[in-house]
Amino acid sequence: MSALQPKKQKYRLQQKGRSLKRMKETRGTWLAFGDYGLQALTPAWITGAQLEAARRAMTHFLKREGKVWIRIFPDKPVTKFPAEVKMGKGKGGLSHYVVPIRPGRILFEVAGVAEGQARESLRRAMHKLPVKGKIVVSSR
Repeated sequence: MSALQPKKQKYRLQQKGRSLKRMKETRGTWLAFGDYGLQALTPAWITGAQLEAARRAMTHFLKREGKVWIRIFPDKPVTKFPAEVKMGKGKGGLSHYVVPIRPGRILFEVAGVAEGQARESLRRAMHKLPVKGKIVVSSR
């Protein structure tokens, strides 16, 4: 299990949900906290481990200067059967948690550092994630 997971949930298992293809995000599409952000351009499921790797890459590059916000949280449980289990024995056990990402969602925000530093840290975070992204700048 990854470090990023919900403390408590109403139901332990969930269904997969609708396909993320051809759907644009409607919430969380603008910068709310920082001056620079990383916006997803493709749909994907991001795991807690991938999120943590991206966060570490950013904070390592920034040398713990400035402020970093993570705008998403993995709260969707994903199940998996053990190897060589026959069909028809119910749903598999809990494997890990993910966050479904649709195009347009802001994933990370950065403030308190120079523009070059912010862009490079977000670029390094992008390499750790399974989505294509773009760096957006606040108009404030």
